[in-house]
Amino acid sequence: MSTFVVFDLESTSWTAALENDWGAPGQLREIVQIGALRLREDCSVVEEYEALVRPVTNPQLSPYFTELTGIDQETVDREGISAAEALGDFLGFCRGESVLSYGNDMVVLGENVGWARARGQEVKNGFLAASFLNIRPWLNSLAPETAAVNVGRLWQVLDLPRPGAGKEHSALFDCYSFAAAIKHLRGAGFSLPEGCLRRS
Repeated sequence: MSTFVVFDLESTSWTAALENDWGAPGQLREIVQIGALRLREDCSVVEEYEALVRPVTNPQLSPYFTELTGIDQETVDREGISAAEALGDFLGFCRGESVLSYGNDMVVLGENVGWARARGQEVKNGFLAASFLNIRPWLNSLAPETAAVNVGRLWQVLDLPRPGAGKEHSALFDCYSFAAAIKHLRGAGFSLPEGCLRRS
């Protein structure tokens, strides 16, 4: 059976952080939420992964972030796990798979692994056992109407049924939106880019 993983991250943010490329002092893209789906070739879901992560450099979430994602301080303080634990678990989930993102999330993932290791923390598992691919260019080229939207709105601009509960900027919901867009394009006869499916 061929499977692959799609994933999405929510990371600390502030008003205008995106426009300023997180260039303000102390504004690091620390992961707060990881969502992922393991999918079969037909885009049916085999398994979900979700984790809340406690940021270290900026442990207090900004009001902007909470408004954007719906993730509040109390929930992260109560349910969040360390970055090292979450990253190791997620990389273990990805082992042996092609891992697809809608944008540069693998860069943010790498930054966070580096910061955890710089703090002297062990991150179990690594990148080499998985193949990370940004397929946003592929998706945007086949469906130009998606080019201006984030991953959580893909289902809307493609006029697809709502892909489950949740909302945009929740990592797992965004994964379902991403998966729905991939399934839609595959149903229209388009193949995933080379390297997106591994035979098990």
